[in-house]
Amino acid sequence: MPSPQPLRDQARPARVAVVAAGVVSPLGFGLDETAEALREGRDCVTEVDRFEVAQCRCHTAGQIADDRLREYAPGTRRAQRLHRAALMTIAALRETLEQAPGFQPELTVVGTTSGGMTFGEEYYRALHDHRTLRHAPSLIANYTPQKPVLDAQEALGISAPCQVIANACASGTNAIGHAFACIRSGRYQRVLTGGYDAISELVFVGFDSLQAATADKCRPFDSGRSGMVLGEGAAMLALENYEAAAARGANILAEVVGYGLSTDNHHLTQPNPSGEAARQAMEQALEQAQLTAPEIDYINAHGTATPFNDAAEGRAIATLFKRVPISSTKSMMGHSLGAAGAIEAVIGLLALRDQFLPPNINFREADADLDLEIVSAARPAQVRTVLSNSFGFGGTNASVIFRQLAA
Repeated sequence: MPSPQPLRDQARPARVAVVAAGVVSPLGFGLDETAEALREGRDCVTEVDRFEVAQCRCHTAGQIADDRLREYAPGTRRAQRLHRAALMTIAALRETLEQAPGFQPELTVVGTTSGGMTFGEEYYRALHDHRTLRHAPSLIANYTPQKPVLDAQEALGISAPCQVIANACASGTNAIGHAFACIRSGRYQRVLTGGYDAISELVFVGFDSLQAATADKCRPFDSGRSGMVLGEGAAMLALENYEAAAARGANILAEVVGYGLSTDNHHLTQPNPSGEAARQAMEQALEQAQLTAPEIDYINAHGTATPFNDAAEGRAIATLFKRVPISSTKSMMGHSLGAAGAIEAVIGLLALRDQFLPPNINFREADADLDLEIVSAARPAQVRTVLSNSFGFGGTNASVIFRQLAA
């Protein structure tokens, strides 16, 4: 592995380019399928079929078909035992590397929340039911959150050190922000980053028991919103020192220009109603990017469709930006937890690439308390800068800004 680069002059931080990206989610496999689903405003939330949900309030989620995931399994006997999360990560990473031949990361930074939670479920059910624990070593080995990432790196010939960030639903965005900071500091030239999460029964039932999930459609920022639906997926981004990428003629998708984070410590599961901490994360990202609020052309909001989250985030956006097009694409694919920030960052890149605003579907009536410009249907637009928000349990907030390169 190449040695980390010496720290450069902090007065002149390095620019950071996105040279490739890959994604798999309920919207589709790859950038093009995802962009098509976004432009069509496709509702990819369906009845849960992975486990029994008859006793739950919510019966739906954004799910990825197993038959398509299996297409990405390496052709080895051992690979047949890979977790679905590993296959999602392999799919996203393969697309990323295909766009950037020869990209050899010095570091991998990935966000997630539940890791191999399904393996943990199986292990403890085996204990409870007094079943044989012959496979317990495999269950325990696959429980660790870095396992799907290591499986993906092994399958695709990467051996970079791996860092995992588990910071609730802000994990994916914080992973991108940390990777951005690593290159901006001059210590690293190339960092692979992103996030993954797969639906597990324990997490699904947990959100349902909190009454955070809805039996209705997911309706972010709607006056009649009643809760979130879960999703799953993975996304990876290849970040590189801008000067190095330009020198080798890399295809630069966008530039990462700002990252902000904050914690409000208001409540274990509810944000501070004032939205102050969310506003602070966005302000930090703007300050680092040396941008003013009116220079943001689109915000991909965290927008979970829960009453408290949307109210707090909506107040923060309305206070800081006045009027800017926003949407929550969770309305189309559900909330993929630790993967959400990474997937939504890729959606922001697609908005820059294809010059359109992704939609906030299922939106019927504006909340009288929130003065927001909701993009209820996809539409063409001039998009130069995109801000993506991720806000999680415990008041952990993160925002990242991407900018289109000047023509």
